[in-house]
Amino acid sequence: MSALHPRSTLPLPRPIAALALALALAACGGRDAAAGAGTAAAPAPEPAADPAAVHQEILVLDGHADVLLPDTPKRYWLPDGGKRTSFERVRQGGVDAIVFSIAVGPGPEDAQGLAKARQDAEAKLAAVQEWIAGSGGQAELARSADDIERLHREGKVAVLLGFQNARILGTDLAAFDRFHQAGVRVAGLAHAGHNAFADSSRPQDGVAERHGGLSELGRRAVARFNDLGVLIDVSQLTPAALKQTVELSRVPVVATHSNARALVDNSRNLSDGELDLIKAKSGVVLVTPFKPYLRAPDDAWRAKIARLRAEFGLPEQFAVANEGSDALDAPTRERFHDALKQNEQPATLSDLVDHLDYIARRIGVEHVGIGSDFDHGAGVTGFDSEADAANVTAELLRRGYTREQVAAIWGGNFLRVVRAAEAGRRQG
Repeated sequence: MSALHPRSTLPLPRPIAALALALALAACGGRDAAAGAGTAAAPAPEPAADPAAVHQEILVLDGHADVLLPDTPKRYWLPDGGKRTSFERVRQGGVDAIVFSIAVGPGPEDAQGLAKARQDAEAKLAAVQEWIAGSGGQAELARSADDIERLHREGKVAVLLGFQNARILGTDLAAFDRFHQAGVRVAGLAHAGHNAFADSSRPQDGVAERHGGLSELGRRAVARFNDLGVLIDVSQLTPAALKQTVELSRVPVVATHSNARALVDNSRNLSDGELDLIKAKSGVVLVTPFKPYLRAPDDAWRAKIARLRAEFGLPEQFAVANEGSDALDAPTRERFHDALKQNEQPATLSDLVDHLDYIARRIGVEHVGIGSDFDHGAGVTGFDSEADAANVTAELLRRGYTREQVAAIWGGNFLRVVRAAEAGRRQG
């Protein structure tokens, strides 16, 4: 196990608990002393859970995945040209539910930029419908936590819709109704780059903050999402925007693809203070297998990226590898990002579960889950597509998590906050 946090709320894994009991008995004179006091001998340890059986029995839910459009750069596709979230890989990995996020990246906020953002969002909505249709009746759109559980009982894959980046809406909050009617039940205001609603933890214009967190429009969006019963996603917000969202929301929130900043100091990861805020709101943090946010860069990697940046005319000093790349023209920017993808800091499934361990010990196992961010650059050795999902279960069990805890991590915790958002919906 990774190092325990002093505020750990995670129960001791069985092997450690057994050792603690043995030491306690030894301190009292061993088994004979315990028996002499009328205490029965300790029962034999429970047999280790079978990872394959556990994975098959529980509801396995990926709380955040992206949607690949045909013109998406090649770096996001698997080497075989396939998608990490194809229906075949979902089935192969025993994934029972997946949240496809209707998301757009940074871009112009003028009329032309807004039109392109909405065009991309509509294309992603259509692509999800095509994904469902291509399942041969083995996947359906879910609009509630009850739908997800019903489809799981029926042996079908449940598809929930997410939404990310209010740049899609321009300045028209009412435009979100179109996405809600289409089935969106999880929504985040930010992606890379500030917009009219909120500040992003990954500014693209050299300005750290535009609104000091949420704008007035963003504050109204929080209330509107609550009224609709939509679960609010706080990933990629600035600390100020996250704090304001948590304080304004009437119900728990989720961070659908975030890791621990205490382990890797990256602005997309969450600080201890942010984790504590999410816990205080009874929310959930979904860890993501995104390499740059799982392992701190070593000196050799930083030197390599500095040289690469210099080749593209960018300053060699950087906080994040793609810093300043928005200043490049579009073709050059794509070549630069492709080169970064080829030179990523390596990471593994073990690194991912290290972050999960840290968050579970900081705020409790009931506040952590999995959001892959597949098809938007995520993927590590051991968990590089939905087909590898069973490896996560096996690693959690290997580290001492119980079957019940694994079930909570994979789906139970997320369903709890979806239900809380539904319960907070205003009628009429």
